[in-house]
Amino acid sequence: MSTPHSAPPSPPSSPPGASGAEGEPRHAGWLELFFDLVFVAFVAQLSHGLHGDPGWREFGVFLGLYFPPWWMWANLTVSANLFQDDSARRRLAMLSAMLCLAVMAAAVPEADGDRGPAYALGYAGTRLVLLALWWPATRFPAPGRIPRWRPLTYCLLSALLWAGSAAVPAPWRYPVWAGLLLAEMVLLLTARGRGIPRRVHTGHLVERVGLFVIIVLGESVLGLITSTDHTWTVQAGVVAAIGFVLLAALWWSYFDFASTAAERVIGTASAREAYLLARDVGGFLHFFVTAAVISMAAGLATAVDDSAHDHLARGTVWALAGGLAAYHAAHALIGLRFGRPAREVAVWAVPGVVVPLLVVLGSDVLAPWLVVLLLAAEAIAHLLYAKAAMARRAEGVTG
Repeated sequence: MSTPHSAPPSPPSSPPGASGAEGEPRHAGWLELFFDLVFVAFVAQLSHGLHGDPGWREFGVFLGLYFPPWWMWANLTVSANLFQDDSARRRLAMLSAMLCLAVMAAAVPEADGDRGPAYALGYAGTRLVLLALWWPATRFPAPGRIPRWRPLTYCLLSALLWAGSAAVPAPWRYPVWAGLLLAEMVLLLTARGRGIPRRVHTGHLVERVGLFVIIVLGESVLGLITSTDHTWTVQAGVVAAIGFVLLAALWWSYFDFASTAAERVIGTASAREAYLLARDVGGFLHFFVTAAVISMAAGLATAVDDSAHDHLARGTVWALAGGLAAYHAAHALIGLRFGRPAREVAVWAVPGVVVPLLVVLGSDVLAPWLVVLLLAAEAIAHLLYAKAAMARRAEGVTG
């Protein structure tokens, strides 16, 4: 993960900007919030690619184009978490990364075609930004010093190879991209958190991930609203209203239970385990959480558009119901990673995955409003179960 820093004026025992205990309140800065705005555009571009009746190719392109910017967001988020640095140098680096990501977002509609080189060069630029943020951390005295070969391979070499991939013709450049991303993940996984000079700040990390979840939920709400622009009918209004209930239930359960559990588990872990949990849950598993919501955003928007039809196209239902199933499956993996017993997780995860998949199977005979209603009912049932389970645990503690 990236670690931005200013060069220390003298050899410190810990990096500058790393002061502040875990219990000290810490919130996202204005720069981080401004930086997130580029992902509003990114999410809109990606969601648009799943509108209509997407097939397996469209889903594959969506996941392939979403992972690199998400991966960069996770890197930069952890860097901001580990070091509180508001220097002009870091601001310029983050703004440069934002510009590179904007180029990638603009390239998304044709990234699997003529705009592929722009997408690759944009990502290469973000790796150079990471190098600029990592490099000062290599000058710290042991044990906080990061070996220089890590940023040189993880950032610089990756940037050069991504830039070189722009010259590789389609479709051969896509396996190259996949290989480069895999290499980055292997480097990170094999490091196992060694060289991280301080523990992650749990509150800040949970807040940052939660803000990204708000971004993707916001795209879902926006899709519901804009779809009614050209489908101003009673049926469209009903589907949009039920869709909003579905999103509200997801928001409620996520921020009352998922984020609370994350803060509790990561906050009580050892410094190294806290970093590994942040990497696995915030970096890897939340990719699937947020990708699932983006998919649902596209499915909901199409459901409003097609609300007058007898039934929704199968690709639309996969985007919507399949997205909800993937959302619950990702949270099940998060629960297991947090050490919850498999039997306890299965009680809510199995219905959360099976019910949406049953909706997919029966979608040919279900009206659009009924598809959305069944999914909203499942989300509400999930929320009520979580609230009841929390109440039972609270009674057990007080009793």
